[in-house]
Amino acid sequence: MKHIIETCFSPALFEYFENKDAIVVVTDVFRATSSICAAFENGVKSIIPVKSVDEARTYKEKGYLIAAERNGIKIDFADFGNSPEKFERSIVEGRDIVYSTTNGTKTIQLGVGCKAVVIGAFSNFSVLVDWLQKQDCDITLLCAGWKNKFNIEDSIFMGAVAEALLKTGKFETICDSTVAAIDMWNEHKDNLAQYLEKCAQRSRLRKNGVDQCIDYCITMDTCNVIPYYKDGVIKNLID
Repeated sequence: MKHIIETCFSPALFEYFENKDAIVVVTDVFRATSSICAAFENGVKSIIPVKSVDEARTYKEKGYLIAAERNGIKIDFADFGNSPEKFERSIVEGRDIVYSTTNGTKTIQLGVGCKAVVIGAFSNFSVLVDWLQKQDCDITLLCAGWKNKFNIEDSIFMGAVAEALLKTGKFETICDSTVAAIDMWNEHKDNLAQYLEKCAQRSRLRKNGVDQCIDYCITMDTCNVIPYYKDGVIKNLID
């Protein structure tokens, strides 16, 4: 029996897609999940996602490193914003980081009642897809979007994931959003950077002067990590 792939374009829609027997794959391509993958690639011990700035501030007072932003801008007391190049090995290796972002971190927490929650980005694409196709269960692809709205970058990434999984022959879909995401990917995969110039988040990042990470965020397979969320903490499944 083949397993089902579904794609949820917004956290606000997740209640309609929630499947307790599925693995939830969360992406926030610009920039949270790309940064999380970069942090683990550079040796971070764990990442604790929190929803609010106040929670992050409390952890700061306890001595944790803090990565936090709102509307693309680093919070004043944070050690990092939300750009992957900032998570240098010399700073993060062996450390625990508390993470709070506009969209990504609260989306990660939505899947807590499902079989598992893993983090996806272009940077860990192949290792993630290889792991998913071995798990023998349904897959729910969850886009962080922008403040509960649809966005292009997360959706097209999920199209790439869905297509790769369907090609294994182990999965099927009867989900219109999955079909639409795959069509987006196939239409624009050969001119991805040019197409993603249209993204609203691309414009926001440029306006805030933090768009230097875009090329990194759309480059395949720079990280050999699978961030896995369990019991309130993200760790790397790959030792």
